[in-house]
Amino acid sequence: MLTIGFSTGALALGDFVRGLRLLETKHVDAVELSAIRAVELPEMLAKLPLHLEGLKERYRYISFHAPTDFKDEYGLVEQLTNIAKLGLNIVIHPDTIRDISLWRTLGSYVCLENMDSRKKTGRTAKELYTFFNDLSQAKLCFDVAHARQVDPTMTEAACILSEFGDRLAQVHLSEVDGRGKHFAMSYGAKLAYEQFSEVLSEVPVILESIVSEEDIDSEITKARVILTHHLRYDLRNDSKKNILHPEHTHIAGE
Repeated sequence: MLTIGFSTGALALGDFVRGLRLLETKHVDAVELSAIRAVELPEMLAKLPLHLEGLKERYRYISFHAPTDFKDEYGLVEQLTNIAKLGLNIVIHPDTIRDISLWRTLGSYVCLENMDSRKKTGRTAKELYTFFNDLSQAKLCFDVAHARQVDPTMTEAACILSEFGDRLAQVHLSEVDGRGKHFAMSYGAKLAYEQFSEVLSEVPVILESIVSEEDIDSEITKARVILTHHLRYDLRNDSKKNILHPEHTHIAGE
């Protein structure tokens, strides 16, 4: 069963309550609560307990995206401890980590995201290795668009999944430009992503596409098409087998 949802930050930057409201009538069962800017975190921490029970009834999977522009690393990790206590995976940009020992206190709730080409580290399997080596319990948030931007051949994407696939906890799905801005997925992105559909569909998928309210459903549909590619491919192959080899055809009642 596919688990698909949206980042509140993609739908309503800085207003997670509005982001949740936009998803109320949508066919999604996952959500990522985004506080990408440090200024958003205090309000998120204050309001989240009021919404959590309803969120757990509404969604099968809930995660949290930590701020990336913080100055007080110790203070941030201390605040994020409250998110970990709620049992939510916490998506973290590895290039923002300065004192890695602080993040060990969050244990298995740390979810490291592979970075885009603008960042100085965390972009490749080799660069991620150091972080996962030091954070032995950390999970992987695989951002497919970041991997494609770093290496359009998707070879690096394959390397990251091969090396850290056993840590894969969730996926970020969208398209991203040279400035790191996320936007709706194109046909080219669809073709690039479909080859990984079997792996990506095994964990919750969070859409980070920055789209209008009117285009939310369309982006969810694109995601479902991408994530079911391997199933449709198998069906086509089975169909061909039945045509070429009648002995594979099952007759009802036999």
